[in-house]
Amino acid sequence: MSNTKLGWAGLGNMGTPMVKNLLKAGYPVTVYNRTKEKAQEVIEAGATSADSPTELSSVSDIVLVMVSDDNAVKEIFNSENGLLHGDVAGKLFINISTIAPATSQFIYESCKTKGAEFVDAPVSGSVKPAQDGTLIFLAGGEPNDIERAQPLFDVMGKLTVNNGAAGSGSAAKLAINYFLAVTLQGLAETVLFAKANGISTENMLTIVNEGAVGSGITKLKTAPILKNEFPAAFALKHITKDLRLATEQGIDSPLAGPVYQTYKAAMDSGLGEEDLMAIIKYLEK
Repeated sequence: MSNTKLGWAGLGNMGTPMVKNLLKAGYPVTVYNRTKEKAQEVIEAGATSADSPTELSSVSDIVLVMVSDDNAVKEIFNSENGLLHGDVAGKLFINISTIAPATSQFIYESCKTKGAEFVDAPVSGSVKPAQDGTLIFLAGGEPNDIERAQPLFDVMGKLTVNNGAAGSGSAAKLAINYFLAVTLQGLAETVLFAKANGISTENMLTIVNEGAVGSGITKLKTAPILKNEFPAAFALKHITKDLRLATEQGIDSPLAGPVYQTYKAAMDSGLGEEDLMAIIKYLEK
């Protein structure tokens, strides 16, 4: 049992299994979620619950945050009942949410003003790696703070990449998620082009997965494509948000604009809650 008291804010598809892995490793974890019902699963697994972000930080040595977007991150840190309200000197805050690098830098400065430390550490990986503890942490912050967070990353992930100063983890996450979006739209377009020319989807996916262009993600998305069922491992609305952030960060490569516009149109058509591989349903229309 570790003496380090952990706080966790945000219990979605990813946060819940990550908290459960920390509990299994012997860490005491207090959780906060705006929708209290979502905390029930981890409470049954041994976590305790806080009524506000301020209470969460007051009872924790290290607080991890995994919420939906920049506005949610700013609110949970800096609102009147936020994590930074009260005495937080010496505490470490780790943001796992995917947000703009500038927002990470802003939260870093907010923490420093209060005598606290901050690491931005979004993850590469979706629900299954979160369950298995094989995520990749894309860290940004001061080396000593990343070192302090490392035992937690080791429980939840298989690799930590230190990218530099606060905000660099967020930049790395936008880059890898851009690659993910391009890859899965490319897979969808390939399957649909093959189908239009008389090649079965099953055959085309076999050709992809058994050849040099096959990858972990193409293999992972094969079954959903064949079933035409796309429960959200990583919701399409979230990749659309990440592509928007990459656009705002200045990406201007030839594919960037069309890829973002395609995912945005797919989200606007009602596919936002499905997995991002549902881009194939939009393109098939």
